[in-house]
Amino acid sequence: MAEKKVTKTAEKEALTKEALQSKLVDLKKEQMNQRFQLAAGQLPKTHVLRKTRREIARVKTKLNAAK
Repeated sequence: MAEKKVTKTAEKEALTKEALQSKLVDLKKEQMNQRFQLAAGQLPKTHVLRKTRREIARVKTKLNAAK
């Protein structure tokens, strides 16, 4: 399991600024869809909201670190 975490971290570090921005846009769209599903009562796994929010924070951190 530790190898999997290292691999994910290495993949994120290898992304370019443009790729990170693209990923950020995708995550924001996903978050919006999840909020709509939650409001409509169609989101069975509410923990995905938290995971998405934290992934957005990670991408933003990488973008700011690149400055």
